[in-house]
Amino acid sequence: MIALYSKGLVSFLNLSLSRLLKDSILVVQNIQCEHLGRFKKLFECDKYDISVIDARNIKNIFPNISDYSGIIILGGPMSVSDNYEYLEEEQNLINKAVDMNIPTLGICLGSQLIAQALGGNVHAGKTKEIGWYDVEITNDGKREIFSGLSTNNVKIFQWHGDTFHLPDGSTILAKSRDYVQAFRIKNAIGIQFHIEVDVNMIKDWINQYSKEIEDSKIPVDSIMPKNLSQIEELSSLCKLVYVNFRDMINKARKK
Repeated sequence: MIALYSKGLVSFLNLSLSRLLKDSILVVQNIQCEHLGRFKKLFECDKYDISVIDARNIKNIFPNISDYSGIIILGGPMSVSDNYEYLEEEQNLINKAVDMNIPTLGICLGSQLIAQALGGNVHAGKTKEIGWYDVEITNDGKREIFSGLSTNNVKIFQWHGDTFHLPDGSTILAKSRDYVQAFRIKNAIGIQFHIEVDVNMIKDWINQYSKEIEDSKIPVDSIMPKNLSQIEELSSLCKLVYVNFRDMINKARKK
């Protein structure tokens, strides 16, 4: 009886220890259709635990972020200036994550929340960007979150109307003719464009945001990828960003 009990206890302690040692990622989702996309499989293949919370359910915000190795804040159709309590809570989370040196990645709205939370200013852009656009990766970008990219010029997928003035101390990682497209401040990375999407996500967004497309007079054909290589190149960029964000997590763990 004692031997059996001891064996069971050892198994329980080993399981608890494995959970403690396992990296966990907190994902803050602002709307159902804007999810992790391609990032999900990448994190799962590396055996990360993924905790997804719906930001709009204020009762769920926010867990003890010290339990997480990294944080991802996803996109949504809302604006940072909208009077939603959960957007304020997300900004509080960002500040805590930066103070605790937890690597944080913001996509689209997530990047805007990072900019606003850390001292920048989010405002309406002079033109909406919906569809495929050329972006220049800066030399700083190629040394950091886009490290491993063989070119400075990429075509990426956009869906945003707002933009930002960056917080002091930010490093520009990508830019286009009209906007800053990616930046880093301390351990937080903001990426304005969507690298996580696949064809099915794009089709879903065209359906979900059909009124915005109609009001903006944007042809649906310009939103879909022109060919298979375009979406495959975006997938490769997503994987590259994932690898570099994973490296940020590993380095932060060692500090």
